[in-house]
Parts: sequence; structure tokens; C-alpha cells
Amino acid sequence: MSRTKRSELQITGMTCAACASRIERTLKKMDGIVDVNVNFTMENATVTFDQTEVGMLNIEKKINDLGFGIYKEKKGQDPHKHEQRTLFWKFIFSALLSIPLLWAMFAHFSFTSFIPVPELFLNPWFQLAITTPIQFFVGLQFYQGAWNAIKGGSANMDVLVVLSTSTAYFYSHFLTFQSIGQPHFQHVDLYFESSALIITFILLGKLLESRTKSRTTDAIKKLARSQAKEAVVLRGGKEYRIPVEQVIPGDVVIVKPGEKVPVDGQVLSGNSSINESMLTGESIPIDKGPGDQVYGGTINANGVLKVKAIKVGRETAIAQVIRIVQEAQGSKAPIQRLTDELSEIFVPIVVTIAIVTFCAWYFVFTPGDLSNAINKAIAVLIIACPCSLGLAIPTSVMVGSGRSAEFGILFKEGKHLETLEKADIVILDKTGTITEGKPKLVDYLVQFPFEEQFFKYVAAAEKGSEHPLATAIVEGILEKGMALPEATFFRAYPGHGVEAMVEGKKIIIGNRKFLSEEGIHLSEKSLDQAICWETEGKTVMMVGFDQKFVGMLAVSDTLKNTSRKAIHRLQRMGLDVLMLTGDNERTAHAIAKESGIQRVIAEVLPHEKVEVIRMLQSRGKKVAMVGDGINDAPALAVADIGIAIGTGADVAIEAGDVNLIRGDLHGIANAIQLSRKTMSNIKQNLFWALAYNSISIPIAMVGFLAPWLAGAAMSFSSISVVLNALRLQKVKI
Repeated sequence: MSRTKRSELQITGMTCAACASRIERTLKKMDGIVDVNVNFTMENATVTFDQTEVGMLNIEKKINDLGFGIYKEKKGQDPHKHEQRTLFWKFIFSALLSIPLLWAMFAHFSFTSFIPVPELFLNPWFQLAITTPIQFFVGLQFYQGAWNAIKGGSANMDVLVVLSTSTAYFYSHFLTFQSIGQPHFQHVDLYFESSALIITFILLGKLLESRTKSRTTDAIKKLARSQAKEAVVLRGGKEYRIPVEQVIPGDVVIVKPGEKVPVDGQVLSGNSSINESMLTGESIPIDKGPGDQVYGGTINANGVLKVKAIKVGRETAIAQVIRIVQEAQGSKAPIQRLTDELSEIFVPIVVTIAIVTFCAWYFVFTPGDLSNAINKAIAVLIIACPCSLGLAIPTSVMVGSGRSAEFGILFKEGKHLETLEKADIVILDKTGTITEGKPKLVDYLVQFPFEEQFFKYVAAAEKGSEHPLATAIVEGILEKGMALPEATFFRAYPGHGVEAMVEGKKIIIGNRKFLSEEGIHLSEKSLDQAICWETEGKTVMMVGFDQKFVGMLAVSDTLKNTSRKAIHRLQRMGLDVLMLTGDNERTAHAIAKESGIQRVIAEVLPHEKVEVIRMLQSRGKKVAMVGDGINDAPALAVADIGIAIGTGADVAIEAGDVNLIRGDLHGIANAIQLSRKTMSNIKQNLFWALAYNSISIPIAMVGFLAPWLAGAAMSFSSISVVLNALRLQKVKI
């Protein structure tokens, strides 16, 4: 069993980014904690820990000790729904009690003096009576949050709310008792409405914020809804409809027209068209027949299919896609370090500014006017909004990564959205990236007395190789209906070729350089033919038996029909496009010319690809490497951003920083455009959050905002950030 475990917790009670930072900071101090990522927007924590040193119960207890709760999600329940219901009823209760206080304010302004105000609403005792439950029942959550924050040695938004509303409430409380018996008792200036309306508007803001935040996970919800709930399985010759959770690998599943495929599996019988748009973003149905792969959540358009279940439940492609999107949405972009650091010091700075404001008004601008000075300080405390700063980046990352998934683009972490936006050069592998990756044996030249024996020996030698070119050669020869002998020895030389022993003969197959190193040389006629094939874009493999040249094979891989347009699109976006391939110069340049690529580096071994990337990085280039995720793993790993391009839903999930489910090169341009739009959205949010606080705090300091209006403005700032992030859901690419 692995010592390290990764778990996700749904956390309740976080009110701003400072809360998330406090949880993260505290958990990181625990023994056995490997990594922690707390996401305020998603209200969750992803914790990686050593099970031999710390348990999940210890982690949950530590979070509870900080004053936060752990939400135990039940199947089919949305963790945000309970919070939204609670906020809704608290807001309704608070709003109803606040109406008389708001009405009473009309008596204090000349432009609203024509509105009649009941005497009861002006009575200090009445105002005290209806404000108290708002302050201590509805506002209890703010007191609890503030106390937990202070107890933990930090300050959050709750501290600002408690300081401002408590000041207004208790000062009004003092004025009420001070005015008892005075003739103007009914008309004393009180600030109960500030306390009540601040809490009411903050609750309204949190309610709207929660509802808009829940929309940021629409992409995941859409993917989750696409999963089948039930499956029809064939057991003992009879059909049974069972919950999809009860299907096991090896079961035969019946999928009828219009139904969702419940598992990942292989078609045993039947023919149909399958809509895979929810996985790949491709709306055109794909024909499926016996032997073809189908994926859970896709829709059977017509025909009845019998499918053998291979992967079920959390192992299916759609479950992996959901997991990757969730992890990306819960991770942090590097730019978020800025807001995390600001959130840590924001509240103490605001409290300091409020104290300075109070002193300035009480001692300088309106000497001795305590009410006015308190009013201005309250406005400063409440107008400041750490929430908008905390929401600015994660909401955009969540929506951007979710929107990307709808196009078949999977960002494994939020940081890759930021890195890809900075890429200025795109390196493309040839086979399987620019071309279809399905090479075929198209030409051959045999200089061996027995042609059939030549093919048998070649196929027997190549059978041990996993290289796509070897597979193409073996498949092409097997089509001739030959029985192959067994190789008694096999060795592959990556980037060069293979060596094998078949029926006592030493077989060498590979490129011209490899055969030359083995002392095998081509005739001038053979060399001319090889050059001719290579200029046609074919890959030529030379063959030697017992140190003698005996022939050569030409393999061709067709260009993807979208490659040329996609490469031109990347170039129009201002990106350098470079082909990096192990193929020979002539073949590489022929494919490059056909696809519209000007820069080519050919005949490079896997380790040399890494050297090329490092050389470009040393020149200040931000490199995006695109490959199939298997043969290009070292290059994908060393690039600034590795993009693994698939050929269907069964993408090599672990291969790249970004995974393209479809094999279409347009996916690269789409991914870059989405990263650019997401980063632009993040910058807009940051600008708004910083500009709001930079402008609103001075406005409150000079007295242009009443405290209750400051509360409304603060709530609006958070909502506006989330709404701006949601615009990414409609982005066109």
C-alpha cells in the first residue's frame, strides 16, 4: 500500500481568502502533511499526506479546531444547496426586520421628508428591539468567524463586519440610554440601520455570490449528468436492467438506440453511430462496429450494440476527465500568490486606515463630533472587500478549465493555463501529431533471391518492436498471408532501428546511418530510389541480412486533413511553429512543406529533442511541446508546457500538462486561445478588485458613503468578479 494518500474535503464556514490561507498554513505545519491546497471559491481542500504519520481524522479535527466545518456530502446532493437555503432564510428574516429601519431613515433627509414615517419606527426602543436579533442571531456567523480568526492569530472579512456593525450597534445602544428622559428622545440620531442594513446587504451579497459560484462548476455538472444511471446487462441469456454501479468488467451490456453507453468497452456485435461530443467536443457521430471502442456517457444514435465492459465506474474515460477538471479547478495559478499574500495583510491594513480615519475626523475635520467620526470609520471598515481579491483568480480558473473541457481540452492544473498563455513557440512531433499516426507499407525494393523469405524475416524481426513504423511493416507483410518464424534474439535501438536473429540470420533494419555503422552500404541505384521516396514524404527503412544490403521498405503516413489550416492558425496567432522529428531530412521537409511549416529539425533522437528544447529555453523562449504522450514523454516533461495529443477519448491522461482528447491540431490553437482569454479575464478581475478597494476606501474616508451603502457596494464588488468570470462560459474560439 502506498504511504501517501490524497483526499478532498468540503469545508464550510470560509468567508474570504484569508480563511483559506489560514487553513492551508495550519495544515502545512502538521507532521505527515505532504501538500495542501485550499480553494475558497470551491470551498474545498485537497490534502496529500503520509498515512503512517497522520490520519484523516486528525486533519479533520485540526480544521474543526480552527472553527470550520467538514461537509459530508451525500450522493446526489449539492454541497452549496444547504448553504444557499440557510443564507436565503437569514436574508429574508434580516430584510423584513430592516424595512422599518430603512423607512425611518426617510425622516433624516430633506429630499425624502414628504414620505410619512410612523412614530413607532422612530422610537429608539423599537429600533433596538428589531436590530438586536439581526445583530446577534443573523450576525452570529460573523462573530463566530471573527473569533476563530483572531484565536488563530489572523484576521478576515468577519473581523471587519463585526468591528463595523458592533461599533454602530453599541454606539446607538449608548445613545439610546443616554437620551432617556430627554425631550428629543424620539428624534435622536441613531445608527441601528447601519448595523442592520450592513448585515442584510452582506447576506444578500453572499447569497448571490454562492449562487453565481455554483454556476462556475456547470461544466463538471454537465459531464456528470452525461453518465448513465442504469445499464442493461446480459447474464445467463437474460437481460437485466441494473444500476450502473453494479456493472463489473467482463459484463456484456446491451445499448439500444438513443441510450447512453454505461461503460467503457469493446463492441462485440452490432453497428451504430456514437455521439462522443460530450467527451471530445466533436459533434459528428462516429461509426462503430465489432472490435471498436466505445466510452461511457456517449450516446448511441442508432442500432443495437452488444458491448463488453472493460472499464466501469471511476475507471471510465469520462470519470477521469471529471477528475482532471476538478483537480484543475481546485488548483492555484502562480499569479494567485499575489492575492494570497494581499489577503494575509489586507484586514490589518484596513483596520489601521479606519483608526486613522476616526482620529482625523474626530480631532481635525470635525473636532469632538464622535458620531460623525464613528460613521466614517464604519464606512471604511465595511467598504473594504478582501472577498473580491480572493475570488478574482480561482473563479476564472474554474470557469476557464471547465469551458476547456467542453472542447476536449484538459488542463491538469490551473497553473498550466497561465504557462500556456506565455508560450511563444510550439514544437510539433511529426508522427501522430501532424500526420495521422497510422503509417502503411506502400513501397519496397527487394535485392534478395527469395522475396517471400525476405518479407518473413523482416516481419519476424520487427514483430518485437512497438514503434508505429514497425507495426505498419508487420501489418503490411501479414496481409500477404505469410506464416512468420520466431526471432531468437531481438534488440531495439531507439531512433536508429532494430537487430534480430531469425533462423540463424542476423537481421538489421533501420535508417541509412544505422546500417552504415553496421558496415552495410547501399548501391547507387538503391540510394537514388530511397531519395526519391523520401522526397515524396515517405519514411524509408533499410534491410540487411548477415552484413549485406538486401532491400528497403517505404512507409507512408498521411497528413491530417486539418493540420495545414491549424498550423497556419497558430502562425497567425503570433507563434513560431517548429517540427522536431527523428525522421530523415528529406521526409521531414516534404511533410513540413505540405503542412506549411517553415522550420524543421530532423534526425533527432529522443534525448536530442530534450537538448533542442533546453537550447530554445536558454534563449528565453517559452516552449510548448506537442506529442503523442508516449514516445515524446521526456520532451513533454522538459518543455515549459507539455501537450499530449490523443486520437480519441482514450487519451494518455498522465502524459502531458494539457491533454487534447481529439487528435486535431486545432485543439492546440483552441487551448492557447482559451488560456489567453482566461488570463485576460483574471487580469480584469484583479484590476477591478484592486481598483475597487483603491477608490472606494478613500471615498469612504472622506465621508461620501453612508455605512449601509458601503455594505451594498462591498457585496456588489464580489458578485461582479464572479459574474465577469462566468463570461468565459460563453467564450467563442
